[in-house]
Amino acid sequence: MNPVPAPTVVLVPGLRDHVPDHWQTALAARLPGAVTVPPLTKARFSRDAQVATLDGVLSRIAGPVVLVAHSAGVLTTVHWAARHHRPVRGALLATPPDFDTPLPEGHPGPGTLSEHGWLPVPRAPLPFPSVVAASTNDPLARFDRVAELARAWGSRLVDVGAVGHLNPASGYGDWPRAREFLDAFGCRATPDPEVPA
Repeated sequence: MNPVPAPTVVLVPGLRDHVPDHWQTALAARLPGAVTVPPLTKARFSRDAQVATLDGVLSRIAGPVVLVAHSAGVLTTVHWAARHHRPVRGALLATPPDFDTPLPEGHPGPGTLSEHGWLPVPRAPLPFPSVVAASTNDPLARFDRVAELARAWGSRLVDVGAVGHLNPASGYGDWPRAREFLDAFGCRATPDPEVPA
Protein backbone atom coordinates (compact mmCIF):
# COMPACT_ATOMS: atom_id res chain seq x y z
CA MET A 1 0.00 0.00 0.00
CA ASN A 2 1.44 3.37 -1.07
CA PRO A 3 1.78 6.02 1.65
CA VAL A 4 -0.39 9.13 1.26
CA PRO A 5 1.86 11.92 -0.02
CA ALA A 6 2.41 14.85 2.32
CA PRO A 7 0.56 17.95 1.10
CA THR A 8 2.30 21.09 -0.09
CA VAL A 9 1.43 24.00 2.17
CA VAL A 10 0.56 27.17 0.25
CA LEU A 11 0.56 30.36 2.31
CA VAL A 12 -1.80 33.09 1.11
CA PRO A 13 -0.92 36.49 2.62
CA GLY A 14 -3.22 39.48 2.78
CA LEU A 15 -2.84 42.72 0.80
CA ARG A 16 0.65 43.48 2.07
CA ASP A 17 4.28 43.33 1.10
CA HIS A 18 6.51 40.52 2.36
CA VAL A 19 6.79 40.85 6.15
CA PRO A 20 9.84 39.02 7.55
CA ASP A 21 8.49 38.91 11.12
CA HIS A 22 4.97 37.71 10.24
CA TRP A 23 3.84 34.32 11.57
CA GLN A 24 3.21 33.08 8.02
CA THR A 25 6.86 33.78 7.18
CA ALA A 26 8.04 31.93 10.30
CA LEU A 27 5.70 29.04 9.52
CA ALA A 28 6.92 28.74 5.93
CA ALA A 29 10.50 28.42 7.19
CA ARG A 30 9.49 25.39 9.29
CA LEU A 31 7.51 23.60 6.58
CA PRO A 32 9.66 21.76 4.02
CA GLY A 33 8.49 22.56 0.51
CA ALA A 34 6.05 25.29 1.57
CA VAL A 35 5.18 27.88 -1.07
CA THR A 36 4.13 31.46 -0.38
CA VAL A 37 1.95 33.35 -2.85
CA PRO A 38 4.10 36.38 -3.77
CA PRO A 39 2.85 39.90 -3.07
CA LEU A 40 1.69 41.83 -6.10
CA THR A 41 3.65 44.84 -7.27
CA LYS A 42 0.83 46.04 -9.55
CA ALA A 43 -2.95 45.97 -9.14
CA ARG A 44 -2.53 44.98 -5.49
CA PHE A 45 -6.15 45.75 -4.61
CA SER A 46 -7.52 43.80 -7.58
CA ARG A 47 -9.42 40.70 -6.54
CA ASP A 48 -8.97 39.21 -10.01
CA ALA A 49 -5.20 39.74 -9.89
CA GLN A 50 -4.94 38.23 -6.41
CA VAL A 51 -7.07 35.21 -7.39
CA ALA A 52 -5.12 34.70 -10.62
CA THR A 53 -1.81 34.79 -8.74
CA LEU A 54 -3.04 32.17 -6.25
CA ASP A 55 -4.36 30.01 -9.10
CA GLY A 56 -1.03 30.31 -10.92
CA VAL A 57 0.84 29.10 -7.84
CA LEU A 58 -1.56 26.18 -7.35
CA SER A 59 -1.39 25.17 -11.02
CA ARG A 60 2.35 24.51 -10.67
CA ILE A 61 1.92 22.11 -7.74
CA ALA A 62 1.23 18.43 -8.30
CA GLY A 63 -0.45 16.49 -5.52
CA PRO A 64 -2.42 17.56 -2.48
CA VAL A 65 -2.27 21.07 -1.06
CA VAL A 66 -3.21 22.73 2.21
CA LEU A 67 -3.93 26.45 2.16
CA VAL A 68 -2.91 28.76 5.03
CA ALA A 69 -4.52 32.15 4.51
CA HIS A 70 -4.47 35.27 6.65
CA SER A 71 -6.54 38.46 6.56
CA ALA A 72 -7.54 39.41 2.99
CA GLY A 73 -5.75 36.23 1.88
CA VAL A 74 -8.76 34.39 3.34
CA LEU A 75 -11.06 36.32 1.01
CA THR A 76 -8.71 35.68 -1.92
CA THR A 77 -9.02 31.98 -1.06
CA VAL A 78 -12.83 31.95 -0.92
CA HIS A 79 -13.08 33.96 -4.16
CA TRP A 80 -10.66 31.47 -5.76
CA ALA A 81 -12.73 28.52 -4.51
CA ALA A 82 -15.87 30.03 -6.04
CA ARG A 83 -14.25 30.12 -9.49
CA HIS A 84 -11.68 27.31 -9.66
CA HIS A 85 -11.63 23.62 -8.86
CA ARG A 86 -8.74 21.45 -7.80
CA PRO A 87 -8.27 19.08 -4.87
CA VAL A 88 -7.47 20.85 -1.61
CA ARG A 89 -6.93 18.76 1.51
CA GLY A 90 -7.86 21.59 3.84
CA ALA A 91 -7.46 25.25 4.67
CA LEU A 92 -6.60 27.29 7.73
CA LEU A 93 -8.35 30.65 7.38
CA ALA A 94 -7.00 33.05 9.99
CA THR A 95 -8.70 36.30 11.02
CA PRO A 96 -10.62 37.21 7.86
CA PRO A 97 -11.55 40.89 7.69
CA ASP A 98 -15.18 41.94 7.43
CA PHE A 99 -15.25 43.72 4.08
CA ASP A 100 -19.03 44.21 4.36
CA THR A 101 -18.51 46.66 7.25
CA PRO A 102 -16.43 49.85 6.88
CA LEU A 103 -12.86 49.16 8.03
CA PRO A 104 -10.86 51.46 10.32
CA GLU A 105 -9.13 54.51 8.88
CA GLY A 106 -6.08 53.63 6.81
CA HIS A 107 -7.74 50.60 5.20
CA PRO A 108 -9.63 50.46 1.88
CA GLY A 109 -13.18 51.78 2.04
CA PRO A 110 -16.30 50.00 0.76
CA GLY A 111 -16.18 51.89 -2.54
CA THR A 112 -12.59 50.84 -3.23
CA LEU A 113 -13.28 47.24 -2.27
CA SER A 114 -16.38 47.09 -4.46
CA GLU A 115 -14.61 48.74 -7.40
CA HIS A 116 -11.82 46.15 -7.21
CA GLY A 117 -14.18 43.16 -7.08
CA TRP A 118 -14.05 42.12 -3.42
CA LEU A 119 -17.76 42.63 -2.78
CA PRO A 120 -19.95 40.76 -2.29
CA VAL A 121 -17.92 38.29 -0.22
CA PRO A 122 -18.75 34.71 -1.33
CA ARG A 123 -20.90 32.83 1.15
CA ALA A 124 -21.18 29.46 -0.59
CA PRO A 125 -19.86 26.41 1.30
CA LEU A 126 -16.20 25.74 0.52
CA PRO A 127 -15.52 22.50 -1.37
CA PHE A 128 -12.83 21.43 1.10
CA PRO A 129 -12.47 21.13 4.90
CA SER A 130 -11.55 24.40 6.57
CA VAL A 131 -10.91 25.97 9.95
CA VAL A 132 -11.62 29.65 10.59
CA ALA A 133 -9.44 31.02 13.38
CA ALA A 134 -11.28 34.03 14.81
CA SER A 135 -9.99 36.67 17.20
CA THR A 136 -12.22 38.14 19.90
CA ASN A 137 -10.72 41.63 19.52
CA ASP A 138 -9.83 41.91 15.84
CA PRO A 139 -10.02 45.58 14.77
CA LEU A 140 -10.95 44.46 11.24
CA ALA A 141 -13.87 42.16 12.09
CA ARG A 142 -16.15 41.50 15.04
CA PHE A 143 -16.16 37.91 16.24
CA ASP A 144 -19.86 37.43 15.48
CA ARG A 145 -19.34 38.59 11.88
CA VAL A 146 -16.50 36.11 11.39
CA ALA A 147 -18.68 33.40 12.93
CA GLU A 148 -21.34 34.17 10.29
CA LEU A 149 -18.75 33.74 7.52
CA ALA A 150 -17.52 30.47 9.01
CA ARG A 151 -21.07 29.11 9.09
CA ALA A 152 -21.68 30.14 5.47
CA TRP A 153 -18.42 28.53 4.31
CA GLY A 154 -19.09 25.32 6.25
CA SER A 155 -15.91 25.90 8.23
CA ARG A 156 -15.10 24.85 11.78
CA LEU A 157 -14.93 28.04 13.84
CA VAL A 158 -12.19 28.23 16.47
CA ASP A 159 -12.00 31.06 19.00
CA VAL A 160 -8.27 31.76 19.29
CA GLY A 161 -8.70 34.47 21.93
CA ALA A 162 -7.80 38.13 22.05
CA VAL A 163 -5.07 38.08 19.40
CA GLY A 164 -5.96 41.32 17.59
CA HIS A 165 -5.53 40.86 13.84
CA LEU A 166 -2.95 38.11 14.47
CA ASN A 167 -0.12 40.10 12.92
CA PRO A 168 3.15 41.68 14.11
CA ALA A 169 1.28 44.84 15.14
CA SER A 170 -0.71 42.61 17.52
CA GLY A 171 2.48 40.96 18.82
CA TYR A 172 2.45 37.84 16.64
CA GLY A 173 5.75 37.30 14.87
CA ASP A 174 5.19 33.61 15.53
CA TRP A 175 1.94 31.73 16.12
CA PRO A 176 2.71 28.18 17.28
CA ARG A 177 -0.96 27.23 17.26
CA ALA A 178 -0.94 27.32 13.45
CA ARG A 179 1.19 24.18 13.52
CA GLU A 180 -1.43 22.41 15.64
CA PHE A 181 -4.09 23.12 13.03
CA LEU A 182 -1.80 21.95 10.24
CA ASP A 183 -1.11 18.66 12.03
CA ALA A 184 -4.78 17.80 11.54
CA PHE A 185 -4.31 18.17 7.77
CA GLY A 186 -1.22 15.92 7.74
CA CYS A 187 1.39 18.70 7.64
CA ARG A 188 4.39 18.45 9.92
CA ALA A 189 6.53 21.46 10.68
CA THR A 190 10.10 21.10 11.85
CA PRO A 191 10.41 21.64 15.60
CA ASP A 192 11.51 24.91 17.10
CA PRO A 193 15.25 25.14 17.59
CA GLU A 194 16.30 24.17 21.11
CA VAL A 195 17.10 27.10 23.32
CA PRO A 196 20.29 26.52 25.36
CA ALA A 197 19.71 26.36 29.12
